Amino acid sequence: MGYYDEHYTERDTRQKRSRRGGALSAFIGAVVGGLVVLLSLPLLSNLGILPYNAGDSQGEDTSLVASEQPEDVQTVSYSVNTDVTQAVDQVSDAVVGVINIQQSNPFQEQGGEGTGSGVIYKAAGDKAFVVTNHHVIDRANGIEVSLADGTRVPAELLGSDVITDLAVLEIDSENIDTVAEFGNSDSLRVGEPAIAIGNPLGLRFSSSVTQGIISATERSIPVDLTGNGQVDWHAEVLQTDAAINPGNSGGALLNIEGQVIGINSMKIAQSSVEGIGFAIPTSVALPIIEDLERYGEVKRPQLGVGIQSLNEIPSYHWQETLNLPSDVRAGVMVSSVSPMSAAERAGLEQYDVIVEIDGEEITDGHDLRRFLYTEKQVGDEVEVTYYRNGSRETVMVQLAEQQSF
Repeated sequence: MGYYDEHYTERDTRQKRSRRGGALSAFIGAVVGGLVVLLSLPLLSNLGILPYNAGDSQGEDTSLVASEQPEDVQTVSYSVNTDVTQAVDQVSDAVVGVINIQQSNPFQEQGGEGTGSGVIYKAAGDKAFVVTNHHVIDRANGIEVSLADGTRVPAELLGSDVITDLAVLEIDSENIDTVAEFGNSDSLRVGEPAIAIGNPLGLRFSSSVTQGIISATERSIPVDLTGNGQVDWHAEVLQTDAAINPGNSGGALLNIEGQVIGINSMKIAQSSVEGIGFAIPTSVALPIIEDLERYGEVKRPQLGVGIQSLNEIPSYHWQETLNLPSDVRAGVMVSSVSPMSAAERAGLEQYDVIVEIDGEEITDGHDLRRFLYTEKQVGDEVEVTYYRNGSRETVMVQLAEQQSF
């Protein structure tokens, strides 16, 4: 071995020993430093220097827990209560079942329309008042109301109205804690939420809730009141896609505020039709309810004539039979005049065509009835504008009380 090789081997050995010593020193230093930090944590925490509590966890999770939240962090609280549930909670106890007792067997519960729904809308003294549908209590030998808790109480029929399909019942107020609040149906807009509460298919499904929207605010549905196949009235209703099934009749249609804006009344029951239900708006129902509660009937004014809308008559007869001017395209024809009626006393005749009452345009029979029933009272005098043999004329008519259908 030469000098160079020997010298290199000794130098390499010294370098290796130096590296081992440095690594050992670093390791020992890290261990000692770690122990110092670990032992000093409780002291630093107690002095408030650290932003967390490093005290004894006594066997619990040893992860560090912040002692206080930074000022820019907010606690978020989430509630499962939605607007819909709040609206339902506000009214659900005021929606009741209405049982039409017709059969001789007292243990047999009437199904279908014999078991409907109702809404407690008023409590005064020891009496409470329920609105429901006329067809729910029609031809009943007795009526019971099933409260939200299942208690059944006898009900007295104060009055019903076949035209609007409304009825008012009276019950004892002893167990009544919740009364529904009426809202303004005139302020409704298409597309806003609608909630229906009632007893579809009987009391087994009492207080069922369905949700949808207001599909239309002014629907006119033809109604045959006498069963003769002729349209006697056009019911002004709200349209909704909230499910309304047999047994829902008489229940509440709510807005998102939990106010009753309609009384559920009917549904197009065809297999090809879904999501079309109807309710009587409060703007129509409230005056009827007040009359039924006070008088037991609805006091409506009438002219005392039979009418037929001009749009139901072949246009050929407009000029050839009725002698109407070519610019008259809407109105109602007087098809008959009742003896001793207000119309007969005023001189109205068959085939007269009424186009205005008190300056209000009358385009069809629904317009005429709606104007008289909502704007006028028995005994009011109105100015009727009509055409007779091509001549435009006016006459004053004092309205009399309408006879029942």
